[in-house]
Amino acid sequence: MSFGTQVKEELCRGEPARKCCARAEAYGVLLFCHTFAPREIKVVTGSAAFAGRLPELFRRAFRLSFDQRPEPGEAGKRIFLIHDPDKLSAIREIYGIDPAVSLAHHINFAVLEEDHCRTAFLRGAFLTAGSVSDPAKGYHLELVTSHYNVSRELSALLPEVGFSPKQTTRKSNYITYFKSSETIADFLTAVGAPLSAMELMNAKLEKHLRGSVNRRVNCDSANLDKAVDAALGQVEAIERYASVHGLDSLPDKLRETAALRMDHPELTLSQLAALCDPPVTKSCLNHRLRKLMELAGR
Repeated sequence: MSFGTQVKEELCRGEPARKCCARAEAYGVLLFCHTFAPREIKVVTGSAAFAGRLPELFRRAFRLSFDQRPEPGEAGKRIFLIHDPDKLSAIREIYGIDPAVSLAHHINFAVLEEDHCRTAFLRGAFLTAGSVSDPAKGYHLELVTSHYNVSRELSALLPEVGFSPKQTTRKSNYITYFKSSETIADFLTAVGAPLSAMELMNAKLEKHLRGSVNRRVNCDSANLDKAVDAALGQVEAIERYASVHGLDSLPDKLRETAALRMDHPELTLSQLAALCDPPVTKSCLNHRLRKLMELAGR
């Protein structure tokens, strides 16, 4: 099951608590559905959960049924139709739509005066024409409508409920979208999918931790490579000096350090410093090794 399908299933588990919210959610469905015209309403969905929710939503919002609906258990794209003029007229009257005055759809903000109605409207829009990416792959949530004015007015509505959307176009459609994981999680929580929002943030945390571990491992690996290269350079310098002068020509402390490095090329400076008699600090041992490198260079 995709993450988007999971989100829509969660959104469909609860019924609107108020009639006003049922109408607000149905309004989101109508303004973002396939067709909302004077002679036809056509809702097309691939979500089985949403297909199961729609008939009850319209019955509660308008006290009417669809003229055509998919058969129970039907898979693929499910189509819901209303052609009856009386039903279409009743729906338009509820939302203050007069085709004789304007052919272009607008959001009637009088229907969405309360916060709970606004989030119900957004839920209907997302169920109808929304999508969200798998958080394991990226962060993207969008709402798609073919109505220019609805898209512009949606971008004015969203800040009122705490969201700052971005907008673009795709072919003949208008896209309102979010790219921030925190904003997407807040949106899902607001419209009624808190479990999916939590899963998104858990996926983000897991991704962050995995990236942090990888960076740490890469950093440790790079440091180890540097330490190995430095140790090999020290061994080569000591061998070069010994081949010309012999280690016995060195002062006692430098001779001890040279012997320890020759015997333990794999140890870090801290480990090597602990083997000195008496033990010395890492800084002290590093100073001795630099002195050996200078002597070998001469």
